[in-house]
Amino acid sequence: MVRGVRGTWCGTLLLVGVLVGGTSGCGPETPPEPGGPPSGASGPTEPGATATTTAPGATTPPGATTAPGTTTVSGTPTASGTPTADPHPAEVLVEVVVNGGLAGVRNKLVVHYDGSWTSRSGTRQPRTGRQTPAEAAELRAALEDPAYARVPERPTGDPVFDGFQYYVTYRHRLVVSGDGERPAALQRVFAALPEGGPPTNP
Repeated sequence: MVRGVRGTWCGTLLLVGVLVGGTSGCGPETPPEPGGPPSGASGPTEPGATATTTAPGATTPPGATTAPGTTTVSGTPTASGTPTADPHPAEVLVEVVVNGGLAGVRNKLVVHYDGSWTSRSGTRQPRTGRQTPAEAAELRAALEDPAYARVPERPTGDPVFDGFQYYVTYRHRLVVSGDGERPAALQRVFAALPEGGPPTNP
């Protein structure tokens, strides 16, 4: 009778030991630290990293970087250059200096983009005036003509005795001409000047 009770008691102790050992081996899961990632989440994101999105089908070339939060779209053209502003009306359009002649004149004509002009002859008081819009447009067209850009910068013919020398400055380009035969593009510019041509009167 005593042996039976002792066997029962030993069996009970063994069962309790197994249960205790199983419980300690399969104990409750340790709760995550406060602020840590939830169960099943990926590792922490590197500080400062921001997700970017890319349009479907678009590829980013090797080495290219995308701004955070932007969408990359392949083939988007980039604007190049900015429109050029029109010249100020008071800016000088063309300057014509005339030297020589029998009287040895040295006259100067300055025409502005708005058509206003000033002509100086020797020691006289300067004369001023203004072209009509059509006249000013014709002078600008003559100067902007591609043929005028091909006019030689120095006279190509023989000099004329006691003739005039004309110095025409347009957009920092100086063209020198004499009274001999001159290119048609230069003659067109002379004809479009105020008062019918360069100032040659003393």
